[in-house]
Amino acid sequence: MLKTLQQTVRAEFRYDVRFTRRVFDPGNNALRDAIASGGAAPRKTLFVVDELVCASYPGLLDRIAEYCRVHSSAIENVTSPLVVPGGEAVKNATQCVDLLQNLINDYGICRHSFVVAVGGGAVLDMAGYAAATSHRGVRLIRLPTTVLSQNDSGVGVKTSINKFGKKNFLGTFTPPYAVINDLDFLDTLSDRDWRGGMAEAVKVSLIKDAEFFAYIESVALALAARDKPAMEQLVYRCAQLHLQHIAGSDPFESGSSRPLDFGHWSAHKLEQLTSYRLRHGEAVAIGIALDATYSHLTGMLAEPAWRRIIDLLQSLGFALYTPEMENSGEAGASSLLDGLREFREHLGGELTIMLLEDIGKGVERHQMNAADILRSIEALRQIPGSIPPPNSSVRFSDRGDTWKKNAPARLQ
Repeated sequence: MLKTLQQTVRAEFRYDVRFTRRVFDPGNNALRDAIASGGAAPRKTLFVVDELVCASYPGLLDRIAEYCRVHSSAIENVTSPLVVPGGEAVKNATQCVDLLQNLINDYGICRHSFVVAVGGGAVLDMAGYAAATSHRGVRLIRLPTTVLSQNDSGVGVKTSINKFGKKNFLGTFTPPYAVINDLDFLDTLSDRDWRGGMAEAVKVSLIKDAEFFAYIESVALALAARDKPAMEQLVYRCAQLHLQHIAGSDPFESGSSRPLDFGHWSAHKLEQLTSYRLRHGEAVAIGIALDATYSHLTGMLAEPAWRRIIDLLQSLGFALYTPEMENSGEAGASSLLDGLREFREHLGGELTIMLLEDIGKGVERHQMNAADILRSIEALRQIPGSIPPPNSSVRFSDRGDTWKKNAPARLQ
């Protein structure tokens, strides 16, 4: 007789996202308390640090060592921090994963020990992947240092590296043990990195919170001018909205819906097509503009809402077009439209794309028309100020209202 045994596994994950300043000041107990909460102390701890952060904060490694010395009753700092390249390069090969896993092995880092990752989103992704695949899961504490990682990737449950020319092909769903957002790290960001993370805030506001979108509009010029209180409010609310979504019914994306990836099907492909000249936030801004324009041209999104989205992105300083968007894919070359196939393949199941019916109101669709995508690309190309001058990182917030006169009317 054939029989069936059915098993249901329930798991609950809880982690704090703390907002603080001067995290490695010996008088700041946020990191010490997070590690001490892991059980009998001291706990073996291995630090991984983004070299770009080290360059911006001379003496950071010494401050980490001193912090661990002062709090040695809770933290057993097993060796000097592993310093790894910042940016997408750290995810494009397995070298850094191998280095980190070798240290985890050499120093006996176990499932009750800690890896503490200090850096931007790419470094956190890589370190998280190395920790998650060691002993089936070493505890990870993230200290995000960029706007994008503090308000989006660093507070989530994903880890990854790139493979086969595809973004995040290898990865896990592994919640961190804790996240500590030190807002002082934002002070030394380049203008590109300061701006880049704002794209994720625009994204989540467009699909979830019209009031948040209006707030970003109201402080757009202040944000572009690096107003710190405005940025801190943006980071906090964006992180809050991401956490609320993760706590919903599908935190590990077992279905085919992935609303937080609004604008990302093209963004991930554009990163690859530009050989990562475009950073993630810059590519996401273009992806948002593309999907908002597609929503408008196909009759879903009203013109005033579409204009507000384009205006805000440009006021924040984003370019909304890059020539690689029009790669034809001839002679076997990859094209932007390949991103749709890769997006569906990455998630599995039916293609599900988040588009817009209104600001704050996303709607899922299971197909996109290639001709309308190409029309949307052309519409973006025609908007004045959407193409940056060569080798320029200038903002386009002073373009006036010329684009409103020249922007294409909705085509149906």
